[in-house]
Amino acid sequence: MASADTEVMTTALHITLITETFPPEINGVANTLGRLCDGLRARGHQVELVRPRQVCDQSAGSDDELLLCRGWPLPGYPGLQWGQSSMHKLLRRWKRHRPDVLYIATEGPLGLSALRAARRLGISVVSGFHTNFQQYSNQYGLSLLTRLLTHYLRWFHNRSTLTLVPSVSQRMELERRQFERLALLSRGVDSQLFHPAKRLNALREQWGLGDNDIAVIHVGRLAPEKNLGLLKRCFDTLKATYPQRTLKLIVVGDGPQRLLMEGEMPEAIFCGSQRGEALASHYASGDVFLFPSLTETFGNVVLEALASGLGVVAYDQAAAAQHIRHGYNGVLAMPGDEDAFCDAAAWMLEERETLRCMRLNARQHASRQGWAAIIEQFEGQLRGACVQGQTIPDAALLP
Repeated sequence: MASADTEVMTTALHITLITETFPPEINGVANTLGRLCDGLRARGHQVELVRPRQVCDQSAGSDDELLLCRGWPLPGYPGLQWGQSSMHKLLRRWKRHRPDVLYIATEGPLGLSALRAARRLGISVVSGFHTNFQQYSNQYGLSLLTRLLTHYLRWFHNRSTLTLVPSVSQRMELERRQFERLALLSRGVDSQLFHPAKRLNALREQWGLGDNDIAVIHVGRLAPEKNLGLLKRCFDTLKATYPQRTLKLIVVGDGPQRLLMEGEMPEAIFCGSQRGEALASHYASGDVFLFPSLTETFGNVVLEALASGLGVVAYDQAAAAQHIRHGYNGVLAMPGDEDAFCDAAAWMLEERETLRCMRLNARQHASRQGWAAIIEQFEGQLRGACVQGQTIPDAALLP
């Protein structure tokens, strides 16, 4: 006869995931949540998704696995939205079909209403710290709100049984700000999709590049918090350092800064948003990947670039700090040191053999960073929250 502990470990869970962003929206949070959701379902769990209605949901309705709510545009961030507060709707639904545990991935009105409903019903809550909104506020001219926003995020996450963070540096930063009960849940990469074999000579020809020329590529949302001014400075440094070589700056992605960047960098090639195989081909057709962001909780694109066999230049934090060994499978600069960032990129191109070895090492490392182990760890953290139960003292419903 199986023990009670064994039975707990093998019982399928009813897990509710609450988020304001989800595929097919294009961003790191949506990508991560899509992987986690699919992975949990593949392991036999019932996953209920609560999210705002998207453009593609015009004729879709809610069912046992999906609850759609109204969304409101997120100011300054076209294409993304806050979910409407839906506490009473959630209470009615969860009284009929009670989840074993919630995973709240975003802290907007929808996430807050889910937290309040869960506390009222005594349902365990695991939260995820996916986005540095308190840092973004400075970039959008809202620095006066930074302290208030940090206070709210700390209040929100400290009401959950466990808060999952994607990187060691992020955990240390939140611990310094008195966030409690933090645990690491890193990210994986699909190393079959993102693969050097997806390199397309035809695409490189469209960019005006031959076999021995250098495609300097950036992939990501084109928004103020991404520190994209450093792209131009770094690329200008590379052109000045190697005037005899043909280099092109390739920018993949879209966002509110695209028009400004196109005006400032008329020689760069802007490819817009790419998905799936097309995205994989854009990565693999590059040579060097520049990632100047200082506001990432992780940075999924770093792993995607490594898996695609690119020489990655990044600041020593988040995903880059975890996965890049300086001079071996990429190069790092101290956060905020733009001179060091540009120098590192220039050093990478000094010898062709240096870049070739780093690209091979990058691919080898990333090929071992699959999603399966991440999803298994996530499942264990959700089970642990169920066993631990709701042990956080009650508090006011507003911070």
